[in-house]
Amino acid sequence: MVLLRSNALLKGFSGVRPVVIERLLQLVNCKIHPYIPQQGSLGASGDLAPLSHLALVLIGEGDVFYNGEKTSAIKALTKEGIFPITLTAKEGLALINGTQAMTAMGVVNYLEAEKLAYQSEMVAAMTIEGLRGIIDAFDERVHTARGYQEQIDVAERIRDYLAGSQLTTTQGEIRVQDAYSLRCIPQVHGATWQTLNYVKEKLEIEMNAATDNPLIFEGGKVISGGNFHGQPIALAMDFLAIAIAELANISERRIERLVNPQLNDLPPFLSPRPGLESGAMIMQYVAASLVSENKTLAHPASVDSIPSSANQEDHVSMGTIGSRHAYQVITNTLRVLAIEAICSMQAAEIRGKQKMAAATRSFLEAGRKVVPFIDRDRIFSKDIDAVNDWLKHSVFHIKNNKKIAN
Repeated sequence: MVLLRSNALLKGFSGVRPVVIERLLQLVNCKIHPYIPQQGSLGASGDLAPLSHLALVLIGEGDVFYNGEKTSAIKALTKEGIFPITLTAKEGLALINGTQAMTAMGVVNYLEAEKLAYQSEMVAAMTIEGLRGIIDAFDERVHTARGYQEQIDVAERIRDYLAGSQLTTTQGEIRVQDAYSLRCIPQVHGATWQTLNYVKEKLEIEMNAATDNPLIFEGGKVISGGNFHGQPIALAMDFLAIAIAELANISERRIERLVNPQLNDLPPFLSPRPGLESGAMIMQYVAASLVSENKTLAHPASVDSIPSSANQEDHVSMGTIGSRHAYQVITNTLRVLAIEAICSMQAAEIRGKQKMAAATRSFLEAGRKVVPFIDRDRIFSKDIDAVNDWLKHSVFHIKNNKKIAN
């Protein structure tokens, strides 16, 4: 938020002195982070309440996070030799009138969602092996025939991940076609990538926009407008929440196919001793619960509006609520993906690790450093937490212009 607010003021339309921007950048460089409530913004007239807490720090008021602890702003500023400033005309308004809370949260959302989307493809590829899925559905000709580039790209990455696998099958070898949760991975995941591209475009524009009011133009012309209205980001965050929720939806369906003995030829619930031990049964329950919670969180915040400021501000975006909900959806979806990873690793190993593709086998071996093979029932919540943290903090690298998981 501090960095984005600085960038907005640098556009030169806000009527602030250079010292204000310099102080904001000092906060960033000294790692003095304003303590800002997540709730309380309507997302129009800017993120007034959150940005007010940011601006307080510049005048030596409010609280901050500094050296890993919450402390008063004046203590942190004093330790760094930074003097509070006295704001002049227009500067207070310029600091609090903007969309930096929802946009900053949106940037974090996008970065985590992009990483999750790549990881979901690797995990899905391992599930395909665990279920002996049909590789024909990922043939380039199928996806080129439809024409969506994102769909084409997902299918290509899945083919790359599964290159050389002895666990995939061909059309008619075992069955004619797979269930949608396997066969339609490029179509569903590809549509999520379309959303991610849309969200990224809107965030890049908003990050570099002058969003306060009024704006001051060459010649001293002052114009009162509405660039503080968060509708573009509100819609983007609602769209993002829906798109990521769908990754969880389809992942949970793949989990069900991995654990349900009526839908595969694996041990029931991937249990080492079916009937005596429950294996991954309850993990599917957890995934189903998270997916259901996502459905409530994905209700668009932007369809709501409450008038404020004596009805002068009679339409608001609720974009900051949308950005928070999107983050919750991303958090839940990553946990669902962790459960699918645990189940797909188990299924692939039952089939024979030596038969896996090089890419998925490498992923499995890295995963086995986090959680062991399920040879008996144990406290699986610990496994879910461990894989969730591993995925959240794992590194990706670029190989042939494609992102590959380490």
